[in-house]
Amino acid sequence: MPRSLHVRLDDASVAALEIVRGDGLTDSEAVRTALQEAASRRRVRSAIRDEVRRLAVDERDREEMRVIREQLAELAPPLSD
Repeated sequence: MPRSLHVRLDDASVAALEIVRGDGLTDSEAVRTALQEAASRRRVRSAIRDEVRRLAVDERDREEMRVIREQLAELAPPLSD
């Protein structure tokens, strides 16, 4: 069921709403769009955090990365003073 929401916007929020409305959206459409985009970004960030945590405890992955770092270090030109 659709839900109605009433908010008071500060100056920064009014400016942000105008940007989102720049595509010709109504206030309601702009707010829905902004909420959906924000939720999508949060889901992506959450998935990345979960992946980082998973990899941080994966000993095989950590060992593989150590070997790759060593191989890359061998290929790198010597540091000049």
